[in-house]
Amino acid sequence: MSIVMETAHPQFEEMRNGLLPFAELVKSPEYLHTYRLTPVSVWNAASVGMNAASVLGFLTENARYGVPQNFEAEVSHWFARCEVFRLVAEDNPEQLDASLDRSEQWLRLDATRPEVLAELMHDPELARLFVHVDEARGCAWCDRARRGLVKERLVRLGYPVTDLAGYVDGAPLAINLREQTSEGKEFGLRPYQREAVASFHHEGRADGGSGVVVLPCGGGKTVVGLAAMAAVGAHTLVLTPNTVALRQWKRELLDKTDLREDQVGEYSGDAKELRPVTLTTYQILTYRRNKEEGFLHYDLFSRGDWGLIIYDEVHLLPAPVFRATADIQARRRLGLTATLVREDGREDEVFCLIGPKRYDAPWKDLERRGYIAAVECHELRVPLGEDDRVSYLAASKRLRFRMASENEAKIDVVRALLKRHEGERILVIGQYLDQLNDLQQAFGLPLITGRMPNPERERLYQAFREGTEKALLVSKVGNFAIDLPDANVAIQVSGTFGSRQEEAQRLGRILRPKADGGGAVFYSVVSDSTVDQDFAEKRQRFLTEQGYTYHIHPAASVLLEGGSTHG
Repeated sequence: MSIVMETAHPQFEEMRNGLLPFAELVKSPEYLHTYRLTPVSVWNAASVGMNAASVLGFLTENARYGVPQNFEAEVSHWFARCEVFRLVAEDNPEQLDASLDRSEQWLRLDATRPEVLAELMHDPELARLFVHVDEARGCAWCDRARRGLVKERLVRLGYPVTDLAGYVDGAPLAINLREQTSEGKEFGLRPYQREAVASFHHEGRADGGSGVVVLPCGGGKTVVGLAAMAAVGAHTLVLTPNTVALRQWKRELLDKTDLREDQVGEYSGDAKELRPVTLTTYQILTYRRNKEEGFLHYDLFSRGDWGLIIYDEVHLLPAPVFRATADIQARRRLGLTATLVREDGREDEVFCLIGPKRYDAPWKDLERRGYIAAVECHELRVPLGEDDRVSYLAASKRLRFRMASENEAKIDVVRALLKRHEGERILVIGQYLDQLNDLQQAFGLPLITGRMPNPERERLYQAFREGTEKALLVSKVGNFAIDLPDANVAIQVSGTFGSRQEEAQRLGRILRPKADGGGAVFYSVVSDSTVDQDFAEKRQRFLTEQGYTYHIHPAASVLLEGGSTHG
């Protein structure tokens, strides 16, 4: 199920944008890119109105050597599976045994092909979720608490469910977006943000209200969340990756909506406020004193009468929150992310428990329209020293990666880049604290890590925004939710193996449009001919799919001699 595309073809960009809604990039060497269709990529395409005819029509029209018959059959088969099962609500079903409480609200699974339902009921995990099955009619009944489990199991068996069972409204809360921010700046939704909210909400219909919106960092994902809250008009729980992100959400809520401060609560390590809009973190929800005890704050999902739950950076969802999400399918759910890539391969769980991908804006399209900054990407390959090369070859596989990542020669490259971009707003981002400490000693830059108290982090971020600090060293805490709109240079010295999502997030730190309309530069410094370079290629794959091109510099000497990085 692979598609190979020539990057030098004059229609490359058009073809890439055409493939993006239904195919995933898996390989991206210089001249040929390989895409692959998967069931989840096809089911996401179906959720936004595509069908087998539209996908195969695009491929047939543009394939140089035609579309193989088995490819057509598989695509048609995957789309057809999207149409087999529907889940609807039913009050007082007559088919249930008299011993069951018919006054409860039940869910009915309808199959357009009863023989498929009969076959799947041989799966014991699926069968135990239902209290009654009518194979002849192609119907099965379960209680509402098993809604998420039914959807999850059927996806595992290769059949996504169209969920039309509706949602509880939650406690009402009128939320209106301001026309001006608290600072008096004009504010309004961008056209693509309106489209994203409309695609998610579907005017409150049963076929809307759950799903994922994919926008690049700097594209206004938080604003989409605020607009979704206004559309739903109910008490909302917002899950964020960390306390910095939580407080950024709070600032945005008070700045761009008419909510009062006493209506927005923080549920974190510092405060336990339960209010109409409650902001919390994934760490709080998954906190427990030890492995034998339960999660102390899990009941937050049920303590509020939520009409909407927002998952910020949904690709980071930890497994315990997935399990909780399976239990709260009656709540509307919105996932926000810059990339649906999960390094653990659990995109199917995001699909069935949060919802399908409702909206995805190509990064380069937003760049062309001026909504995010134009970025040049450069990979700078630095050789290992002779002694280090000998030690590297003798080391274990895991140790090799760390040795290559912490290559001391990278310090000279960072020095040259800091000099080249002196006076600009620079972020130097790395994985290993020892390496970052060495850089701090070399350049005297402030270093922000997870160990730093939040007030001190906020002070440094604010100093960077105001320009009193021109450059910061940041660890992995800098991957997410830093609002630094003037940052225009990012220097990545090490990363988390081949994490594509991390590459996208780090580039996102410099994507916000600049006040002067200027662009930005992203440098990835890697050790030449090592596993560091191998992982760098994997990291770049997602951004290559979005249309970014990395300028590869075989040696960093071009920088040390003051040469151009635009070659």
